[in-house]
Amino acid sequence: MKTIGIFGGTFNPIHYGHLRMAQELAVGLNIDSIRFIPSANPPHKSTHNISASHRAAMVDLAIANNPLFHLDDQELKRTGHSYTIDTLQNLRNELGHEVSIILLMGSDAFTQFDTWHRWQEIITLCHIAMVQRPQTSKIEPSRKLSPILENFLHNHYTETSDDLHTSPAGHITMRQITALDISSTAIRDAFQHSNSARYLMPDSVIDYIQTHQLYK
Repeated sequence: MKTIGIFGGTFNPIHYGHLRMAQELAVGLNIDSIRFIPSANPPHKSTHNISASHRAAMVDLAIANNPLFHLDDQELKRTGHSYTIDTLQNLRNELGHEVSIILLMGSDAFTQFDTWHRWQEIITLCHIAMVQRPQTSKIEPSRKLSPILENFLHNHYTETSDDLHTSPAGHITMRQITALDISSTAIRDAFQHSNSARYLMPDSVIDYIQTHQLYK
């Protein structure tokens, strides 16, 4: 079964932490391609007045030389909040039910998963692959989960990556990746204070930020 990874976020801005996470999951889970989907109007995060078109342009530059990575700008074309459930339904309409879709997310984001719009329906449309954030233990995320979310994780969890390839949706797995402790917040602060962000993100993205005077 063909497998598509979905990596959504504000990408404000995109950096090597995002890119390495996607690369390691693509290889570790045998994902055929990964779609980066910048959120236009995220319900849980601020975009700090950086337009969706700028954030998408930075993603496009960052992934340009990786044939596994593709930009999907569908959320930029919708009005209202950028809900994951709507994006997944659009993808199912496009891809059908003979393709496995894997939603990539950090374990910290999963602790808030039960606050997402129509969150219990999401697992019917995709699998979920969680990654450990730097400096977190393997068991720490489960300690932070609400009881309803702990039960949800227990009911869908698998450590067998083959499960993600034999059905289009329904499983949750967890993977550890190289710990790159890079944050978009720290990068925004660096630009605001005229500090260097070199080696935290692709040079093409740095050039774009400087050209358009972002984060000043």
